[in-house]
Parts: sequence; structure tokens; C-alpha cells
Amino acid sequence: MHVKKDDLVVVISGKERGLKGRILKVLPRENRVVVEGRNLVKRHLKPNPLIGRAGGIVEKEAPIHASNVLLYSEKADGPVRTQRWFVGEDGTLFATLKEAKATYAEPPKKVAKVRYCPKTGERFD
Repeated sequence: MHVKKDDLVVVISGKERGLKGRILKVLPRENRVVVEGRNLVKRHLKPNPLIGRAGGIVEKEAPIHASNVLLYSEKADGPVRTQRWFVGEDGTLFATLKEAKATYAEPPKKVAKVRYCPKTGERFD
């Protein structure tokens, strides 16, 4: 997925459009995320004395589809699209793994992936 837990994101569609929030939970199987303070729904809970829960109406965050959020960039002061790029041992960015391996005389021991915004030049990992 293009977002991770604790990322600051902007909701780009729906009733919460344009609002920022931090990701609390990522649900990759459903391709959804739970954003702090966004998409609040009310749940009616029955009292359960065995676990010490009082009944009543509780507001909690519901999942939002991952395609409806984008990472927030402080440089751009708004939402930005990101790409997956590879980082070599010296910190150089490469678009493909093949490119990264071809640059070094001997194959690098570790090539990491990062989320990169070509618009602002910002790395998110």
C-alpha cells in the first residue's frame, strides 16, 4: 500500500474531503485505512458487566478506502502522489532495481525501497 501506520494523510474524496489526519490502522486485505478523527460513525453498544462496559452510543472511526487518501507533504503544503524508488548504499535514488544493481561494480548487499515524491523531491521513509 502507498500509506503506512502513523503517516499524516489528507482525505481527497468523500464527506471528509480536504481534512488531515494520522493513520491509526491499515487493513491491506480490504485496501482500507482508519484515519484518526475522520469518518466518525456512531455505534450503539449493549452494556456488558462481565467486561465492565457501560452501554450507550459511542463514536469511533470507520475505515476509508486507501485510494481516497494521499500522503501530506510539508514542502508542498498539501497532498502528494508518491512512487516506489530504490535507494543504493550511498543514498542514490534509482527507478528500478536493475538500474541500482548495474551502477555498482559488485552487487550491493542491501537495496532499500522508499516512497519518493518526484514533485517535491521528498522521501517518506
